[in-house]
Amino acid sequence: MLKNMKFIELYKYLFIGGINTVFGYGVFAFFLFLGLHYSVAVLAATILGVAFNFQTYGKFVFKNHAQRLIIKFILVYIVIYLANILLLSLVDIFIDNLYLSGVVVILPIAYLGYILNRRFVWKKS
Repeated sequence: MLKNMKFIELYKYLFIGGINTVFGYGVFAFFLFLGLHYSVAVLAATILGVAFNFQTYGKFVFKNHAQRLIIKFILVYIVIYLANILLLSLVDIFIDNLYLSGVVVILPIAYLGYILNRRFVWKKS
């Protein structure tokens, strides 16, 4: 039963994450288009996405969007940002297209986000 609940939670996270990803990738691609360095584009997408993602993940996935959790959420997003930059720079070595590299790193970063959020932000006692 508990294992089943974790899978449902993961699927909800991925569904809501899909919505959040469209928003975040749109911001990332827009800032790349404007000529900003990819690290700045990811930073802008991360900052703009934090408030939106906190509400959607908290309300629809983890059933808790208490404002006291925002600091932990921001700390998790700092880790996600750094992992995203690292992965993006590595993938871009092979693909040499930041738009496509950004798409390639979406799933591993989403999974990392789920694990970190579940473990550190919305952990169940």
